[in-house]
Amino acid sequence: MPQFFLNKRLIILLVSIIVLVALIGFSLRERSKLSWPEQFVKDTTGWVQSLVSKPTNYVAGFFENLQDLQNTYEENKELKSRLENLVSLEAQVQELKKDNKDLRDILGEEKTLRDYEPLPATVIGRNPDRWHEMIIIDKGKLNGIKKNMAVVTANGLVGKVKSVTQFSSTVQLLSSTDPKNRISAIVQGKDDVYGLVEGYDNEKKLLMIKAIPSGSNIEKGQMVITSGLSDVFPKGLPIGKVVEVKPDQYGLNLTALVKPGADFYDIKSVIVTKKIMRQPDEKDLTGGKEEGS
Repeated sequence: MPQFFLNKRLIILLVSIIVLVALIGFSLRERSKLSWPEQFVKDTTGWVQSLVSKPTNYVAGFFENLQDLQNTYEENKELKSRLENLVSLEAQVQELKKDNKDLRDILGEEKTLRDYEPLPATVIGRNPDRWHEMIIIDKGKLNGIKKNMAVVTANGLVGKVKSVTQFSSTVQLLSSTDPKNRISAIVQGKDDVYGLVEGYDNEKKLLMIKAIPSGSNIEKGQMVITSGLSDVFPKGLPIGKVVEVKPDQYGLNLTALVKPGADFYDIKSVIVTKKIMRQPDEKDLTGGKEEGS
């Protein structure tokens, strides 16, 4: 008798397993229509989810709108304070411009190192193998472009003209590794510090300002601009902001790592700057004498 019940239980277990496997296979097979129990369960579950989600989303959206309103209020206060400062700064700038014009009129100076003629151009070519070194623009000798002219975007200096043809020009970017690619620069501060844009850190994507005298007081966030002490580069073109200062390899000078204002990777339109003010001759800088003097 016990043996009979044991066999009966075994048979029931096997039949249950077979039915379970059949049901699993039935539910997993690809069907165009669901069975009515599945439809009932799915519809019921969807209706309950919809019933719960609508008030939940409404409450969540209400508190989110309150948070957005609070953020808007804070941003509005900050923008108002900035706007007040902006109006004050604009008034100061206008006053300084007027004073500057009056002084220049008194001294008879019509041009400064900052004056330049902008020549807009469009990037028409770029070598993928030298993406961070050269670009080609659609202006050349016929447009007044000359070698070594500074090239800028709306965000800052990007490089200088390397070579010129009649209808196009090749621009060498500041990110180029050419050791001859040097530009005189000023680190603006309480006391301006002079240096040379010389080199590019490919890993950190930062420009290197070298030949800075040791002991110079340079801090993170200071602005770097062109010095104007070259034959074609106007003064005051933005280059970037200092992010780090460290001694050079010999410990005699400092090197400032600068985040460029312009994006060297994405350049579409540029402005070539034609400096207006005449530079002194080389013999004036070297103290040389004219022939026959």
